[in-house]
Amino acid sequence: MDTYFTEYENLEVHELMLKDRPRQEAYCNAILKNKDLFKDKVVLDVGAGTGILSAFCAKAGARLVYAVEASNLATKVALDLFDENNLTGIVKVIHSKIEEFALPANAEKVDIIVSEWMGFYLLHEGMLDSVLFARDHFLKPDGLIFPSECTIYVAPCSVPALFDYWQNIDGVSMERFASKLRLQKSTRPEITYLKPADLLHEGIVFHWMSLLDVDAKELDEISFKEVVSTQVAGKHQGFCIWFDVRFPCEEEPVTLSTSPLAPKTHWKQCVVVLPKENCEVLEENSPVAFQILMKRSASGARKYNLEVELLDPNVEEHPVPCSCHMTKCILTKAHLISMDTS
Repeated sequence: MDTYFTEYENLEVHELMLKDRPRQEAYCNAILKNKDLFKDKVVLDVGAGTGILSAFCAKAGARLVYAVEASNLATKVALDLFDENNLTGIVKVIHSKIEEFALPANAEKVDIIVSEWMGFYLLHEGMLDSVLFARDHFLKPDGLIFPSECTIYVAPCSVPALFDYWQNIDGVSMERFASKLRLQKSTRPEITYLKPADLLHEGIVFHWMSLLDVDAKELDEISFKEVVSTQVAGKHQGFCIWFDVRFPCEEEPVTLSTSPLAPKTHWKQCVVVLPKENCEVLEENSPVAFQILMKRSASGARKYNLEVELLDPNVEEHPVPCSCHMTKCILTKAHLISMDTS
């Protein structure tokens, strides 16, 4: 079996996810506070894992839940969970990859798909492909997907844990060690927690998609180019990437956020660290021009390569209006304000 699935047989991986309160509360609230959406419906749980999302759906009133799980958790853990909670009459465990799953003969397509498929910076692990496969093959035309929308954000940031921390270790400078450490880490993005104060901007939308209509081919490569103005002064040492997902709730909107401004989750944040020679101390309203590319790796569909290129803000086109301190943007903004007040 694919090592991706066998790695998920480690119960400590699921312990980490189940103890992630923002994750748990988002799914629990989105499902159990919207029982009208689930009552008497047929649900497909893609990558059911321990089965807790399937249990939520059953408790919300679903008539039937297909809990599809490719790893051995399907038989070793999920079956026990449904038996322990008296849900075996509602939830059917299928030990299978979703791509090899088939609905029973003459069965209607499902009303709702639920899945917790998100990886670091949203797309790592490539599980969204499986959700979209399930959508295309098993979901009714007017069906729902939980979550239904997702947004990736990016912001220039400081990374004090890789830079400032090493300036003074109990009276000893270790900046050369820090330089070697950053070089060692430069082959992959840093997955870490940033503090709100580490952000130089609140974040701009890098990519948005609706799971109801996005095509899997669109996930192969995502690029974005922008000029943002810093909202606070600080050391520009990298770019922070995080994501939000939103659920199709009728009453209160439910959003699960992995932002540094939100409660901590096990996804943390993804940081692309700049070489020291590209780091600058920036004033408030300084323009940062960059291009970012998220491309599926040739070595494996579940991995992505992240590339960030710093651009010249004097050459790149700025958004209108732009809050940076460059003269042309100050004049443009003043002109727009005068037009609004005239």
